[in-house]
This record gives sequence, C-alpha cells and structure tokens, in this order.
Amino acid sequence: MSAPLLQARGLRLALPDLAHKPMFGAAPMKRILHDVGFALHTGGTLGVIGESGSGKSTLARALTWLLPPQAGDVLFEGRPVRAFTPAELVAYRTRVQLVFQDPMSALNPRRRVRAIVTQPLRALGRLAGADDGVQQSAALLRRVGLAPNLADRYPHELSGGQRQRVGIARALALQPAALIADEVTSGLDVSAQARIVALLDELRRDTGLALVFISHDLSLVRSLCDEVLILRHGEVVEQGESARIFAQPQQAYTRELLDAIPLPEPDPGWLERGLPASA
Repeated sequence: MSAPLLQARGLRLALPDLAHKPMFGAAPMKRILHDVGFALHTGGTLGVIGESGSGKSTLARALTWLLPPQAGDVLFEGRPVRAFTPAELVAYRTRVQLVFQDPMSALNPRRRVRAIVTQPLRALGRLAGADDGVQQSAALLRRVGLAPNLADRYPHELSGGQRQRVGIARALALQPAALIADEVTSGLDVSAQARIVALLDELRRDTGLALVFISHDLSLVRSLCDEVLILRHGEVVEQGESARIFAQPQQAYTRELLDAIPLPEPDPGWLERGLPASA
C-alpha cells in the first residue's frame, strides 16, 4: 500500500476555557484533543464520529493548521506541516480544503455565487485581472450539480442544500487532493443530505479525492466511509474499518452510539385498521 496522503500523529490541542475565566487573570486551558491519530490514503474516506463537544470541528481546524496543535504532527505526503514555510503552508491549504458546517456564515452574503466560488482562484492569482470567472464558475457549479445560472444569485436566494454545494464548489476550485467536510449535512433535510453524500462519493470515485467526513449521523458515515474514527472528549475511543466497527463494536461507547441510531418500525397493519374515528 502507498504512503498515506494525510496523516495525524498524537495530536494534542488545548484552548482557553472562557466559560470558566476568572475576573482577573488568564482563562484556564481546556484539553480539546488528546493523542488523536489516523492515516488517510488517496481516494480513501474517513468518518469522524462523536457527540457535540467531542472535538470533531477542532480536529478539522487542526488538520488545516487553522488551530495549530501544541503537540503531535500533521503530515501531508510524508512531510510534517509544522515544518512548512509560510509559502508551503499556503500550498498545503490549496491541497487540503475545508468545507464548513454552516454555509450561511461561511459564504459572504454581499457577494454573488460567481465571486464566491472563484475567490480562491483570484486570491492565488489564477484569474487574470479582466477575467470575471464566468467559465470557471459555470464549470464548478456543474461539477456539484448546480445550474450555471445560479452564479448571479446571492447566498440568501439559495436553499440550504444549494448553499452547501456552493461551499463544496469553492473548495474544489483549487483541485485539492483532500477534502475535510465538517458536518456539511447538518441542518439539511433528509433528501438534501442524501444528495450531498452522493455528491461527495461521486467526487471521490471520479477524481481520487480523499475525504474526511465529520458527522454525528452514523447512518451517513456508514454509507460513505471506509474507515471510522470515534471521538469522545477529544480522545479516540475506537477506530478501524467501517464494516467491522458497525458489525462488531469493541467499546461500550461505540455500542451506545450505534444503539442510538433511529430505525424505522413499520406497522404492517395500519392500512387495515384505517383512520381513528373522530371524537
């Protein structure tokens, strides 16, 4: 097997606990991540599962070096990100893109979709000064299943699923090798969730994109991811192949999460009984 594309080793990260800050003095530090590690290969999919506050979003920001960890390493193609020069860090972030959970706060409400999805190209000088990105934005929107004429709209004129696709299109503008999707289906209805998951799976199969899929929805993770990492209070509780973990969980916390998955309980006799009589 080839070397991992993206790897984490013993990540530890603590942040000031502002909820318990004294009136005078610095806020105490709160441990967010503790010895978190994994290896992701090209075309691979890693699902990161955990309840709210388990450190999933912090892990996403540590991987993109938005929140540099105090200890441990993130390695890209075998090289530690900690040792990157500023120019190398910019290049790294073009190869590893992050899609945020809330598209309304991640997309500039004052800019049209065309400007939003082509902003990474413009920021890195990949668009000529007179180029307004019409062709590039149209191609990116088609790639995520959106009509090119949506490029003239503002984010508030789109549905939640469409806004999330715009965020994915922006991340794809720089042709990344890995995509970190941080709760991208949160707040969407079931049909929109299914379309986003199908899109991510299609991108992975067509382009070899590696995917870190962060979610609290175990059903979505099971349908999409080859590997699973389960976090609790910033620590890895269990990790391994998705099929094995869902079939034979080793830890009690994992079993509790699996037991919490809502399952349909059809009632085959509802039609025969008919509607209840009115009072």
